[in-house]
Amino acid sequence: MFTEYEVEVMIEDEIILEAIQNLKKDFIKKEARFLDISDHDFLSLIFLTPTLGVALANDDVNLKEELALNKKARKLSKGNYFLKKDPVVTGMQFCIKNYNYWEEHFLSVIRTVMDRTMNLEDAHEITKNAPLKNLSDYKKVILICPYILVRYICAFFLEEDEDIFTPRPIKKSEFDVLKELGQKLKIDHLPIFKGFCEFTFNVS
Repeated sequence: MFTEYEVEVMIEDEIILEAIQNLKKDFIKKEARFLDISDHDFLSLIFLTPTLGVALANDDVNLKEELALNKKARKLSKGNYFLKKDPVVTGMQFCIKNYNYWEEHFLSVIRTVMDRTMNLEDAHEITKNAPLKNLSDYKKVILICPYILVRYICAFFLEEDEDIFTPRPIKKSEFDVLKELGQKLKIDHLPIFKGFCEFTFNVS
């Protein structure tokens, strides 16, 4: 998961900042008229989109998922981790109400951020010849992948970064959404994402 300090560095990029500001203006106008949220916190909200998409795979966010989302939101918020009323948490509630409309808008900004902070094809080149036959192979791919790519996958799909090494149960509906999000983010062809899907989930 990204820290507020890493998010802060990302919004120093003018193209990223412009994409954030344009979407924030549209989101507030159409969805959350009285939402008071900084550019930093709005990017934090955007980063929650994949996690939120998986949580909504069954058309509802249960209590456990809501607590995990709130924890992520507060960690990403700029200086608001201990505040009772967190702007990212508030923004997330608006996003949940109309997720199907906003998903592609938010993912588009994520793709912009990824393009500005790394080169996906370079990442693919580094790992394309790595064997991927078992969990051990997958763990080795993680170690040779660009650090920032591993951070993105953790931020989008896991509660804690170290979970990337540990298999866990997942419902088929959630797993299907996760793979679909990988396609939309244009990371589904990368060995690390293929291994992530194959070796870290027990689908039920």
